Amino acid sequence: MITAEKRKELIQTYRTHEGDTGSAQVQIAILTERINAINAHMGQNKKDFSTKRGLLKLVGRRNRLLRYLRRTDEDGYKKLIQSLGLRK
Repeated sequence: MITAEKRKELIQTYRTHEGDTGSAQVQIAILTERINAINAHMGQNKKDFSTKRGLLKLVGRRNRLLRYLRRTDEDGYKKLIQSLGLRK
């Protein structure tokens, strides 16, 4: 679970314009933060299958948003995956 302060910080960092809270970049950054938190939980609770299913749904949603961003804004996509450290 990410805190409201962390969410605001991510929005400030990845927004594309003033007042932007729902662009693909912001959504991907927030999903990545949630995925990292759940991944840490899964390291301690290997048999938590309902959380694992939720994690897979979040990863799928992030992948769809990443495909959309790559299709519409190639430069923004490259900057985003570089800053989030997603693909090596």
